Amino acid sequence: MSGTASDPNDDVVLAGEYTLSLLPEDEAAAFEARLASEPELRRICAIWAEEFSGFADDVKPVTPPGDVLTRVEMRLFGESAREGRSLWQRFGLTGLAVAVLAVLLFVSSDFLDQGPVPPEAPTYTAEVAAEDRSLVIEAAYDAETAELYVERLTGEAEEGRSLELWLIAGENAPVSLGVLPEDERAVFTVTPELESALPGGLLAISDEPEGGSPTGAPTGAVLATGPITGA
Repeated sequence: MSGTASDPNDDVVLAGEYTLSLLPEDEAAAFEARLASEPELRRICAIWAEEFSGFADDVKPVTPPGDVLTRVEMRLFGESAREGRSLWQRFGLTGLAVAVLAVLLFVSSDFLDQGPVPPEAPTYTAEVAAEDRSLVIEAAYDAETAELYVERLTGEAEEGRSLELWLIAGENAPVSLGVLPEDERAVFTVTPELESALPGGLLAISDEPEGGSPTGAPTGAVLATGPITGA
């Protein structure tokens, strides 16, 4: 088998260039062929599209002076800017393309650390929400990996407190799935015993002392609940 795996950093930059229509036709066509079979690449493109969509929302169009790029380069790099600019021109890059390329290189590392990714075809899902929706958590379970993906859309723990996620099956006592981290996204591993309790079960979030319940059962107020349903 020949060929090498693509570098994630390269894919992030490539996806950004594709989203901005900066790729030559042949490279764009090759990239589109990969999109058809690579879900992760489609996810990166979607993130780029969302990032770029709001760039100019609050910016009023203004025509800058013709020498603004030259003056900025000279202020930043001095005389070396002249040589640098000719190098960019040698590659056929305009000032706009150079600026876009700089943005792509600067933020590409953020795309490699987006946190857990929700399953594309979850087995079960749930929306765990407070009545006033001051706290909303979306959950998706992937039976293939035995992982429960959760994303906190609104709300957070009070200072010095923690939010703990519980599984309630029928009349059984609540079982802790773990403490929600400060990050908005998290993944919890579900044991085979708990997996069998997911269908028809209920997810709940309680307010607990920092680090979680000290007793193994909810000790604080139940802030949000949501039924588990088949996807």
